[in-house]
Amino acid sequence: MEGKSCLGCQLSRQYGYSRRSMADHHPQSRKSVNAPQRLLLIRPSALGDVCRTVPVLVSLRKAFPTAQIDWLVQVPFAPAVANHPDLHAVVDFDRKRFSKLLIRPDRWGSFRAFTGQLRESRYDMVFDLQGLARSGFFSWATRAPVRVGFANAREGGHLGYTHRYHVDANLHTVDRMLGLLDAHGIRPEVDMRLFTPANDLAWADDYLKEIGVGKQPFALLAPTAQWLCKCWPIDRFVKLAKRLQDEKNLPVVVIAAPHEQAIVQPLLDALDTSLPQTTIGRMMGLIQRSALMVCHDSGPLHMAVGLGTPTVSLFGPTDPAKVGPYQQNQWVVQPENLTAEELKQSYRARKDDQSIMRRITEEQVWDRVQQRLEL
Repeated sequence: MEGKSCLGCQLSRQYGYSRRSMADHHPQSRKSVNAPQRLLLIRPSALGDVCRTVPVLVSLRKAFPTAQIDWLVQVPFAPAVANHPDLHAVVDFDRKRFSKLLIRPDRWGSFRAFTGQLRESRYDMVFDLQGLARSGFFSWATRAPVRVGFANAREGGHLGYTHRYHVDANLHTVDRMLGLLDAHGIRPEVDMRLFTPANDLAWADDYLKEIGVGKQPFALLAPTAQWLCKCWPIDRFVKLAKRLQDEKNLPVVVIAAPHEQAIVQPLLDALDTSLPQTTIGRMMGLIQRSALMVCHDSGPLHMAVGLGTPTVSLFGPTDPAKVGPYQQNQWVVQPENLTAEELKQSYRARKDDQSIMRRITEEQVWDRVQQRLEL
């Protein structure tokens, strides 16, 4: 597995991988697996990560144009990629149901059926892009002869692979996943495109007509994230929305999950509006139709990148160099004088601490919004 072209050497430097792999312990050559008929991509969650994994799907399709390529993904996030033309089928993973196996022994039967389905699908090649114990287990459960993953997968996930590669953990998530493919001899293709289902795009058009926006340009605000520490204070979103309306003559639409209603209510009250009842697909429709989306480090941001929608994103306790909008960091707003030490602390340890996000000023955001709208 050492013989690569000069291009391969260049890519190895770009993606920062090491060619040490379990293939050193398995005499199977690359030539014997260069035309798999059935492939499985494993990236179950979260929404933003699922969207960022699309270039892997495109790369596999380009490399194996006639193969069946499936994707194991959590049920709530499947609609984000289910309509992609390069995908054969989604393998639905019901994490909510299977997360309680220890206290719900009655669910072991369905879990065994799920893993049995993986094995019976007879995949030739599996790529685990998650790199955790659960995804490593699913890789192993397929019994595929070639199971590729990160050598430094967490929680022992690497034990499920036949081929393990060291890829620089400091790379952007997209580059790191593509680096794994390149390490295995598959040429990376950078294509982030997502495809909104036609019925969801039609719903978005109907909704915009219903609220009086119609086909005119509008700004979409996504002021929430799974972790409050990633969120800019809602009162500043209120001021931003007013300026978009008054100074740019842009209607404003707000999206959030139903359980986030209380968080965004001050913004809804200020705009005298309500939340649209969205699904993943409907949210894709609204994002695709919007002229600009302002958001955080969250799933909608990476959906917008895939849908070609201009964004301004606000980052605090997470590093856009690793998890930001791919190749669009010029449209990221961060607090001034943010230190490396602040970025080292996990956002999970901050929970509801918005102190870093509060350091992003209203003028910082407004200046970047104006620059984005002028393009």
